[in-house]
Amino acid sequence: MSVTQQPAGPSAAESGPAPSGRLGFVVFITAAAALGGFLFGYDSSVINGAVSGIQEKFGVGDGVTGLIVSSALLGSAVGAALAGRFADRYGRITVMKAGALLFAVSAIGSMLPFSAWDLALWRVLGGAAIGIASVIAPTYIAEVAPTKYRGRLASFQQAAIVLGIAISQLVNWVLADAAGGDTRGRLLGLEAWQWMLGICVVPAAVYFVLASTIPESPRFLIAAGRLDEARTVLADVEGEHADTDARITEIQGLIDSDHRPRFRDLLGGRFGLLPIVWVGIGLSVFQQLVGINVIFYYSSILWQSVGIDQSNSLLISFIGSVINILGTAIAILLVDRIGRKPLALIGSAGMALALGACAWAFSSATGSGDQVTLPDLQGTVALISANAFVLFFALSWGVVVWVMLGEMFPNRIRAAALSVAASAQWIANWAITVSFPALSRWNLSATYLAYAGFAALSILFVAKFMKETKGVRLEDMG
Repeated sequence: MSVTQQPAGPSAAESGPAPSGRLGFVVFITAAAALGGFLFGYDSSVINGAVSGIQEKFGVGDGVTGLIVSSALLGSAVGAALAGRFADRYGRITVMKAGALLFAVSAIGSMLPFSAWDLALWRVLGGAAIGIASVIAPTYIAEVAPTKYRGRLASFQQAAIVLGIAISQLVNWVLADAAGGDTRGRLLGLEAWQWMLGICVVPAAVYFVLASTIPESPRFLIAAGRLDEARTVLADVEGEHADTDARITEIQGLIDSDHRPRFRDLLGGRFGLLPIVWVGIGLSVFQQLVGINVIFYYSSILWQSVGIDQSNSLLISFIGSVINILGTAIAILLVDRIGRKPLALIGSAGMALALGACAWAFSSATGSGDQVTLPDLQGTVALISANAFVLFFALSWGVVVWVMLGEMFPNRIRAAALSVAASAQWIANWAITVSFPALSRWNLSATYLAYAGFAALSILFVAKFMKETKGVRLEDMG
């Protein structure tokens, strides 16, 4: 049994809604688990405000900067790969707490680096915690959430991610402003960028404390033979009058019938893998090739590169994060109403237009080095278009891809296919992240034009290969 196989079968609380008296408890434990998503968003985005300070402190160029920023993604791939195995062996809660400790240690190490290279290593450690959070939080939520509320409770994870991104940008702006608008300004003996990276220890500590107060997943407890504890948790979630023995019998049957998919189960078709697996990979890769993480990782130095000062660039980044939250809320409201495919098409078209407008605006930049400026008209277009891009991504591909990956694959291959698609996403994310500093220095306008091209290609991909899954049972996917 693997933790990533959970989407194939009913959750621990899947046969009926939680009594109203229990809903508050379910919301609490779901929110506590989703705090891992908050750390995911916070840690992956906080580097945005620190980039310019790191470059100046250690005297590194674009190539090394790209490696420092992207190094967390390498750790994320490792953390995600190992999280499921450890969670099955030691429990979901234990792995959550381990992830929180990794976050805390990474934050302290990143705050006090000796060189650019040990900073990159601390970032890898933090990335491992991100990978753990990306797997454990949604798995735990799915295993404790009642069916009636599972969709909304599962959305806590994505909402927590975008909230973490927004809060990190706000903290970055406040710290830079307090340091005189300079990320290298000193606060209590340290430079502002060091505090940006170190403050992550606070939500990490809160995550550890909350993870220590919530119950273990009933599915894990039953798999481990701890039936009395499972009965207690099920009664807490579903109510004291729930037939916990029947529920335990049902979950035991699901565990016993679990199929452990292997990579060879994915083989077939003309191009090695099954067609549906290629579609999942395509969705994952296109989600990254449009350049969305450039906004979250580099937006502060992006705006500085076209003449906006550090403090204002961080404020603009925060505004973009608020727009990201708004777009995510729109997606959560619409994804079950108008469907996954229409939402993806709307997002692709909007992103292509917005990115094209950014490319046009950046083509008018004048000057070089730290003295780059945009004409007033082009500067306004760049700001509006960049935020429009974030909005269209958030209300479509930011949510749709994760929804699709969780439900588009047949039961027998779901875990293995999801693992392959997620790995492709991390790789594409790393490629875009590591290449942006050098590409933007070469030609920022051409770089955004390439992202616009990928957004336009995604329209064709969705129209031809993506099948609507709205209203289709997981058991009927094929």
